[in-house]
Parts: sequence; structure tokens; C-alpha cells
Amino acid sequence: MPVSFPDPATRTPVCLPDGSAHEGTVFLKPAITHPRWQVGDYSYASAHHPPADWAAHLAPYLFEFSPETLVIGKFCQIADGVTFITSSANHRYDGFTSYPFAIFDGGASGGRPSMPEPGPDTVIGHDVWLGQGAKLLPGARIGSGSIVGAGAVVAGEVPPYSIVAGNPGTVRRARFGREVIERLLELAWWDWPIERILAQETALCSGDPTLLDAL
Repeated sequence: MPVSFPDPATRTPVCLPDGSAHEGTVFLKPAITHPRWQVGDYSYASAHHPPADWAAHLAPYLFEFSPETLVIGKFCQIADGVTFITSSANHRYDGFTSYPFAIFDGGASGGRPSMPEPGPDTVIGHDVWLGQGAKLLPGARIGSGSIVGAGAVVAGEVPPYSIVAGNPGTVRRARFGREVIERLLELAWWDWPIERILAQETALCSGDPTLLDAL
């Protein structure tokens, strides 16, 4: 049992052996002030070369004026190189050309025929692990408890507690059986106080379904 756990408002929650903060891992909620982001407590991202702007680093096409939102739940784990390609990156692809003329001629782009309609939000559930270099495409919805493999390119909806890999990203298997998944979603442990979570660390990290009965 740890002596203490960092407050979710801590920007750099990992302490190096010399006592200094590890700048390459941040809790996203205090690190990002972008108005089109919504991030839950304790979700973190890591980078081998820490960026000055974590929002732009992770979601380079999500602008302050974008109509869509990037939603990330609690306790998510985002590895180095993950990119959220949000809806504002889209071009029209239903016409004879996909070229965005409106962004180059200095006029208002709203309502212009060369610009696409606003796209969907990207939503990441709770306790999702996004592996190294994964790419989340516009409108992706990743269910809680899922694992996205390194380098996967994921679009569409991923059910809770799935393992996704490849390009295009496909669900390879469920992490647990249906009854266990339903029980985990019912428990919604990510909404518990951190003290209760840490007290149940053994059960939550064991993968033994018999231990869920006591939670």
C-alpha cells in the first residue's frame, strides 16, 4: 500500500529517484486547458520528448474553434506517440474534389461548399490503455476497460473491455466474459474515492472474478 497517492490536480505525478518530477508523464486534467478537451481525474499521458503543449501534441487538429470535443474518462493510460485525429482534420470526400479551398482565400470558411459539416466527438471511456503510436480516427468511441495495441488505427465503436489491434483496428477478443464485464461496468470502480480504490488494489488488479463478489 503506497504511503500517499498524488492529487489528481498534480501536473507531474511521477517522482524520479533524485526527487525531481518526471516531466515526460503528466496527469492530463491539470496539464490541458484547451476548451474542446474533457478529461477525467488520473488519466495520464507519457512522451519520450515532453511537449510544451500537450493538447496540440496529442490532438493536433483539435482547435479552440473546433465544433467537436475530445472526451477522455478517468484513469486512462496514453503511451508515447498516440494521436487523436479529430473531426476537424476531415475534408469533404463526397464531391469531385476534396480540396479545402475555403481555408486559403481569406474569407469566412463557415458554410462554404469546400468545407465538411461538423463531425462527431471522439470519446474514450474510463480505464482505457492506448498503446504506443496508436491513432484514434474522428468519432472513435472506445469503451471503458479496453486496450488498444501499439500502432493500431481505430475508428468506430469499440465495446467495453475489448482488445483492439492492427490497421484497421479490429477487436481481437474480449478481456473477460460477459458476466464479468457487466459486473465491472456495474461496479464503476473509477468513480470510487481513491482511498477505496487503493484499498482494493489486489482485487482490481488480479483478474480473479471470484474477488469481485467482495467489492
